[in-house]
Amino acid sequence: MNYENYFQLIGGLGFFFYGIRVMSDSLRKVSSERLKNVLALLTRNKFISLLTGIVVTIAIQSSSALTVMLVGFVNAGLMTLRQAIPVIFGANIGTTTMAWIVSVVAVFDVFVFALPLVAIGFLMMEVPKRPHVKNWGGAIFGFSVLLVGLGFMKDSVAPLQSNQHIQDIMINFGRYPILGVLVGTIMTMVLQSSGATIAIVQVLAFRGLIDFPSTVSIILGDNIGTTITAQLAAIGTNTGAKRVAWAHTMFNVFGVCYMLVFVYLGWYPKLVESFFPGGITENNIMMHIALAHSLFNIANTIVFLPGTRLLQRVAERIVPQKEELISMQPQYLEKRLLETPIIALEQSKKEIIRMLRLADSGLRDSFALFFAEKWDLAGKVKQKEEAVDNLQAEITRYLIDISMHQLDESEAEQIPVLIHSVNDIERIGDHSENILELAQRKIAQKLPFSEDARAELKRMIETVQEMISEVLLGLETGDNAHAHRALHCEDQLNRMQIELRHAHVQRLNDGSCKVLSGLVYLDFVDYLEKIGDHLTNIAQGLLSGLRWETH
Repeated sequence: MNYENYFQLIGGLGFFFYGIRVMSDSLRKVSSERLKNVLALLTRNKFISLLTGIVVTIAIQSSSALTVMLVGFVNAGLMTLRQAIPVIFGANIGTTTMAWIVSVVAVFDVFVFALPLVAIGFLMMEVPKRPHVKNWGGAIFGFSVLLVGLGFMKDSVAPLQSNQHIQDIMINFGRYPILGVLVGTIMTMVLQSSGATIAIVQVLAFRGLIDFPSTVSIILGDNIGTTITAQLAAIGTNTGAKRVAWAHTMFNVFGVCYMLVFVYLGWYPKLVESFFPGGITENNIMMHIALAHSLFNIANTIVFLPGTRLLQRVAERIVPQKEELISMQPQYLEKRLLETPIIALEQSKKEIIRMLRLADSGLRDSFALFFAEKWDLAGKVKQKEEAVDNLQAEITRYLIDISMHQLDESEAEQIPVLIHSVNDIERIGDHSENILELAQRKIAQKLPFSEDARAELKRMIETVQEMISEVLLGLETGDNAHAHRALHCEDQLNRMQIELRHAHVQRLNDGSCKVLSGLVYLDFVDYLEKIGDHLTNIAQGLLSGLRWETH
């Protein structure tokens, strides 16, 4: 094997990796509009979740990408661990399609098909203005480049067929399956693509450099190596996301462990061979490898699917709960209740109350960060603010859906008021992040605050929290007395804003307050007063009986 073959192999790998990336990225863009909706439709039915994992992975041609998405969705509170586990099973099955694609195209002259497809894909990417056409063009271009790379790889390793040293190494994989597992694991961890590892093994087998039984152990190792992507994606995420990564790892590692027993006994390779009459040939060995890959993941899914809850519990043991889970999903907005608008409206109010409680919790965290300098609360403030933003969109959409149904006049008049209340709560959530930024500035610049300034801010905070409590009680009970008390708190906040500004000016004149500290102090006071304004809007809506005409 001369330097030209090495260059050809390296170039072929480059084409193959680039093709996979372009194709996968383009397919994700094609699917992105529907992907969130598809995953949001997942119910507690694990068979639907399994099928979703298979279909989505086939569509985007990347189990790693889907697993990373699952980590992100669970981290954001859009999915639960129990929902994510069957999707992982499906992703492992769906990813085996790449091996079948390689098996089919490799027996033909790939350049005959690939080179025209490169041109077609490129023209679709560059000429049309429609994004959808461009994305499909990217998928075709990526697939054709992948085929070109595969052709280069096949040609480059041909001279190795006569190399005795290479043959001796490959024979060891058959004698010591654990060695093959290790090699497959390392290859996939380095290449960050299980499809690429399988394709390389298929090309080596096609050229006779490795026999089929030896490839099986490398395939098993490939399934372990692919879990590193999810583990990397879970770094810095919450407990639920880390559990998803560990569930993926345990699923593959435990599956490889018990399957190795059948590999050592020689049963598993023989089972795969029994599907192909006439024995292993140059034209079908790639299909043997693809089938071995698929059978392992299908068998592993059959073994683990009934024990989904057990796998969940083990993941929860490995990653114990350390922080509260913040769910971004609505809990009360049941679509099937839209046919009964009066009930759906009540569900909306429950979700609005939950949204206000979440905004209140984010505010309390931002206050604690400001005064106690608890840096670990910064992440929670941001997560809760994101959850409030998501609930604003979900509740608004649900209220609009309700308005499309037949409503009484009194019911119809409530919807605009509720939408305005949702927007006010979202602004309250934004102010928690504003206060977080003030806390970060105060801590980073080591700005001192006098005891008087701290006491004044805390007094105003207590009034804000009292006002939130009264608004919540008003929403829950419909008692206007709570709305009146909330408006009384607003009057207090307005007076406090004026008083505290005067007190601040006095401290500046006395020289007992630094200018930068004073700026942070004034911003804090203003944010608290604005929170009171938004709560006032909600309280006034309660006093009007949530009737738009008198609001």
